[in-house]
Amino acid sequence: MMKHIFLSMLLISGTSISHTYAQKEDKAEVKGQNFSLEGALDLFKKSKNLEEFEKLLNQEDNNVNNLDLNNDGNTDYVIVEDIQDKETHVIVLSTYINEKEKQDIATIGIEKTGKEEAILQIEGDEDLYATNTIVEPVEEVQKSNKRGPSISDIQLVRVNVWLWPSVQFVYAPGYRVWVSPYRWGYYPMWWKPWRPWGYSVFYTRTAPFRVYYRPTPVRRVVVARRVYAPHRSTTVVIHKPHGKTVIHTNRRGKTTVVKTRRGRRR
Repeated sequence: MMKHIFLSMLLISGTSISHTYAQKEDKAEVKGQNFSLEGALDLFKKSKNLEEFEKLLNQEDNNVNNLDLNNDGNTDYVIVEDIQDKETHVIVLSTYINEKEKQDIATIGIEKTGKEEAILQIEGDEDLYATNTIVEPVEEVQKSNKRGPSISDIQLVRVNVWLWPSVQFVYAPGYRVWVSPYRWGYYPMWWKPWRPWGYSVFYTRTAPFRVYYRPTPVRRVVVARRVYAPHRSTTVVIHKPHGKTVIHTNRRGKTTVVKTRRGRRR
């Protein structure tokens, strides 16, 4: 009888240790993997304005934010701010690490390319993501083929985002540049932080976003990047991950390949 009890206790103890170990190992390789760039674009597309966009980013059931950059055991509140330069907008997503330091998470660059045409891309901050981690919305287009459709006949094309409600909002006459009213220690009454999910769970929950929003090596919103550069917020407690290659392109289609080195610790 005592032998059976001992074996049962051993099995329970072993299961508990294994579960605890698995939880500790279930972490993202880089911090930015706990924030879905694809999901952020999906919420941006659905939002009527930037205030609503900020609210959606900070709701657990939207499966976009899983960040805990200050390691307090709760998800961080993401604030949204717009930087405008004529017809270029940079929507900055960031979070406060403490009372004085703010860390940018990602930027959504929006540029007009015609009277009723606009493009956008979201780029993860280099302190949280590999350098030049860029995601953009895509659409599948079926090429005509007399023999019938096939996988090779499907093309992914860039999306004209002009009719997205949030894009219409920032380009509306009389628009006042949006700046989040919230900061460290001052958050909306409706916000309830939650304990971050394990990375494998979070990655599974964000899978639907990766159908319509894809990574790209080509930076198309080059003006937005220049507008944003002098405004970037970063902290000394976040370290930069590995670098990679990016392809720059201008509006005439000329491309320049730039190879970046592995990021160094700050």
